[in-house]
Amino acid sequence: MASYYADSSVLVKRHVTENGTDWVRALMDVGAGNYISMSSLAIVEVASAFHRKHRLGELDAAQLATAITEFETIALHGYGMIDVTPDIVSAAYSLVARYPLRAYDAMQLATALAVQTALQASGLPALTLLASDRQLLAAAQAEGFTVDNPNLYPCG
Repeated sequence: MASYYADSSVLVKRHVTENGTDWVRALMDVGAGNYISMSSLAIVEVASAFHRKHRLGELDAAQLATAITEFETIALHGYGMIDVTPDIVSAAYSLVARYPLRAYDAMQLATALAVQTALQASGLPALTLLASDRQLLAAAQAEGFTVDNPNLYPCG
């Protein structure tokens, strides 16, 4: 079993077809046996992305409803959801001073660092951070993470 932290861009790819979707779906398939963690903040980010795609005409109303329903179900029952804590906020505050990260990306990285600490304390395998944002990936690498970008895996 491998352990992954998925930022919002990766979670969107599971439910909406775009570059990297096939790879994300295979990695997150229950049969793959992987542990996927996410920040509770991703719920808002993913919903925002779905609604933005709908407003832009990339999703019709039925596709929007399906994406939201599927995401809500899997987010609540299929992923390790990590709630935001004061320690995570403090870590994110420090991260924005060290790296050129947007606030939500700093929160994602701070959450992944908290998950990584818990996994290491339990003797579990290291976490791989999954994201599409190059600055987030670079900061995660600088913090010692193995990273992967689903945009490197075209659909089909």
